[in-house]
Amino acid sequence: MTSELNYYDIHASKFLESTFNVDMDDLYQSFLRYLADDASILDLGCGSGRDALAFKSKGYDVTATDSSKVLIEKAKERTGVHIRLESFYELSDLNRYDGIWACASLLHCERNRLDEVLDKILNALKVNGICYMSFKYGPGDRYIDGRQFTDMDELQTQSLLRKFNNVLLLQQWITVDKRPDQNCDWLNIIIRKMK
Repeated sequence: MTSELNYYDIHASKFLESTFNVDMDDLYQSFLRYLADDASILDLGCGSGRDALAFKSKGYDVTATDSSKVLIEKAKERTGVHIRLESFYELSDLNRYDGIWACASLLHCERNRLDEVLDKILNALKVNGICYMSFKYGPGDRYIDGRQFTDMDELQTQSLLRKFNNVLLLQQWITVDKRPDQNCDWLNIIIRKMK
């Protein structure tokens, strides 16, 4: 994950500007409909802080993490949200969150560690907790600008989730990238921790 950290540290300002104002309301609604109004949410790999700020503005109890020091500083300045320096590989919270939002973050998880990270997410969720994840849609892995991308499709989602006996797939759908300079599809996944 070192190359990804270098990329986001070097390009933090550009990344923040290209993502912060993207309208994510449709995705928020898909996720938040499963949560109570006072739910605790972890924004796992919060990037620009856009989503953490949106959830906080809606009255949720929000915790945010990211692994880029530079991006965290810029996101804090823009949002006022506290963000702790932590990668998804380091997540160690137990039974703490009603919801975990992993929007465009796990796509940098090494494919052979996805089940490890999903296990950490499930451990961090309360029973009946909800997790939203998104990946660029596709069957393989790619390297762009020194960053590794783990793409996912429906079959790979099924294969990953079958490794867990406490997960219920609630929704899975494809959307197009909302950034005007991007032309790719995203796989959106919402799961519930059952026990």
